[in-house]
Amino acid sequence: MEIPSICTTFAVRMKRYTDLFIDFDDTLYDTHGNAVIALGELFDAMQLGRWFADPQVFYDEYWKANIDLWTRYSKGEITRDYLIVERFRRPLSFGEGLEPTDQLCLEASDRFLDFCSSKPGLVDGARELMDYLRRQGYRMHMCSNGFHEVQYKKLRACGLTDYFDTIVLSEDAGANKPSQAFFDYALRQTGARKETTLMIGDNLQTDIVGAKRAGLDAAYFNRFPDYPATEPFDYEVKSLAELMVIL
Repeated sequence: MEIPSICTTFAVRMKRYTDLFIDFDDTLYDTHGNAVIALGELFDAMQLGRWFADPQVFYDEYWKANIDLWTRYSKGEITRDYLIVERFRRPLSFGEGLEPTDQLCLEASDRFLDFCSSKPGLVDGARELMDYLRRQGYRMHMCSNGFHEVQYKKLRACGLTDYFDTIVLSEDAGANKPSQAFFDYALRQTGARKETTLMIGDNLQTDIVGAKRAGLDAAYFNRFPDYPATEPFDYEVKSLAELMVIL
């Protein structure tokens, strides 16, 4: 698969996009970095040291559960309510003598989401990119599988709300990325045309594969390039600054 180099600026810019579908979590908003801080705050607030001699056990088990559950959620295999409870039930079950009841898991989830959604941290270059894209005149649409109330809090916390012409969330679409139904809904809501729309995201499966199957071009933000990508995409960037060369 031959991917356009960011050095071939003229060739890349021969194709003009009018609309950009942009993923939010870990593409613009530093979800992972903010969550790391929030998990520490949660551990202290709930005094989990009473059951965990080593906090790292709790953190490691949370991330294992979170990755697995969000993958399953994007495929439509589990519900939002199941994800919310289970992603804390699993790590809390490693606490010595701790019984992770539904009530305790929901309390942990509520506190964690409050801590996390108040964080302003962005991925390096995110604001500079959004300023540039706005100057270039693109219509920008946030496309996310994140929960409705949490995503709007995050947007306010990081100050990116006003950059977007449309907010497209899976809960409103009734379907998650990477499903065709999500992208069909996004196109209807935004009035964008497939042939002049580019999807930008960091998740190869939900963002890139989903967009390509829906007939859109896709730019893969390979933020943590540990493994070579095995799925087709139109552009690959390792930093957000590289998108300013493509666009």
